[in-house]
Amino acid sequence: MDIGGWITIAVLVAIALAFIAVYNRLVALRNRFKNAFSQIDVQLKRRYDLIPNLVEAVKGYLGHERQTLEAVTRARGEAVGAEQRAAAAPGDPAAMQALARAEGALGGALGRLLAVFESYPDLKANQNVLGLQEELASTENRIAFARQAYNDSVMAYNTRRESFPDAVLAGMFGFAPAELLQVTESAEERKAPKVSFQ
Repeated sequence: MDIGGWITIAVLVAIALAFIAVYNRLVALRNRFKNAFSQIDVQLKRRYDLIPNLVEAVKGYLGHERQTLEAVTRARGEAVGAEQRAAAAPGDPAAMQALARAEGALGGALGRLLAVFESYPDLKANQNVLGLQEELASTENRIAFARQAYNDSVMAYNTRRESFPDAVLAGMFGFAPAELLQVTESAEERKAPKVSFQ
C-alpha cells in the first residue's frame, strides 16, 4: 500500500474516533442530567411524604380551614402524578413543564397553609407541627439545590448538543433537547399571604 492509502486510512480512523468521542460525551451529559433529576426525585418524594403528616397534625386545629387542607392534599396528588411522569422521562419538555406547574401549585397551597398557622397560637407551639415545618423547610432547600444542579446539567447537555460538530451526531442519534425545571406560579400563588400578628 502506498503513502496515500495510509493517509486515507489514518484520516478515516481519526474521523471515526472523533465521532465516537462526541457520541460518548453526549451520552455522558445526558446521563448526568438524568442522574441530577433523580436527586430532585428523591427530595420531592420526601416532601410528598411529609405533607400528609403535616396535614394530619394540623387537622384538629384547622377544622374550619377545610378548604386550605383540601387544596394542599389535592395539589400534592397532582404533584405526585406529575413527578412520576417526569421521572419516567427526565428532560422531556411536556413532563418537565407539567411538573413545574404542579410544583408551583403545591408551593402556593403550602404557603397558604403555613400562613394560616399564624392565626393559631396553640398550633405554632405544637412541637410535632414545628418539627414537621422544620423538616419541610429543610426539604425545600434540598429541592432548590437539586433543581439547580439539574438545570446546570441540562444547560451543559443542551449547549453541547447544539454545538458543532456535536449537533450533527445529536440529530443523527436522536439526542433530543432537555427541558429545564423552573417552578412556575400563577399570579394568585405569587401573592404574599396576609399574616396578622394581632
